[in-house]
Amino acid sequence: MLVTLLGHIKVGHGTKAHHHEHHHIQAPNKEDVLNLSEGERVELSKSIRVYCIILVKPKDLGHWAAARETWSKHCDKAEFYSSENVKVFDSVAVNANDLWVMMRKAYKITYERYKDEFSWFFLAYPTTFAIIENLKYFLLKKDPSQPFYIGHTVKSGDLEYVDGEGGIVLSIESLRRLSSVLADPDKCPEQGGVIWKLAEDKQLAICLKYTGVFAENAEDSEGKDVFNTKSVGALIKEAMSTHPQQVVDGCCSDMAITFSGLAPNHMHVMMYGVYRLRPYGHSYSDALVFLPPPGSDND
Repeated sequence: MLVTLLGHIKVGHGTKAHHHEHHHIQAPNKEDVLNLSEGERVELSKSIRVYCIILVKPKDLGHWAAARETWSKHCDKAEFYSSENVKVFDSVAVNANDLWVMMRKAYKITYERYKDEFSWFFLAYPTTFAIIENLKYFLLKKDPSQPFYIGHTVKSGDLEYVDGEGGIVLSIESLRRLSSVLADPDKCPEQGGVIWKLAEDKQLAICLKYTGVFAENAEDSEGKDVFNTKSVGALIKEAMSTHPQQVVDGCCSDMAITFSGLAPNHMHVMMYGVYRLRPYGHSYSDALVFLPPPGSDND
């Protein structure tokens, strides 16, 4: 049934997995979704389930609490992977302080526990704010059996990688490949060698590249980035300088998925602006509805 629905909205990945290599991917056109029947829309909205990984350390308690009480409730399941056991909040302790080791262990545990339950996996830092409904909308045209590795891409020499500050999305196929290469110390070492000196998001890209998985920049239908490595405030400040006559349009996509570098109080401000504040008289007739899981009482 899901394959049929995806076909209706023109999934463009009918080729074999090893041919999957491109660098800019866009959100679906709203017209494609409108062409679906109501029953098909409901089925499709329920089929996209996102597991969220948030990497935290004890020093991040303020951000940890804010993420726990705000956006992470909209993931189908969210878990905090901590460098050590912390009594204040529930977490999965990975007993490592280096972010690359933490990331490796988090992905390994995630694959072992949830490979049959989720198709999409979103990793974030504690200073990131995510609009999960926009992520699910973006993923409508994406086939998780293909090796997707999505976010805000950056070029560093010959390496193109997804910047961890904006969040990292892996499909189940990419996570499967990563899980396999993590066991190969020659291609993806935990420590030692040249890549140990690199940031964790670059090291992830190198390991994935060995498996034929390449970083892809996510954009809306107008070509604007949807994974942001800065806060809304910083992006607006930049737009005021570069596009003073079009600050809002020049700032950000209206289908943005993430913003980064937020203080804990700013996460609550974002939560209010995204989920609570509504201009009276304006109606939003979106074709799909992505409901947060039971127990999410913050919108």
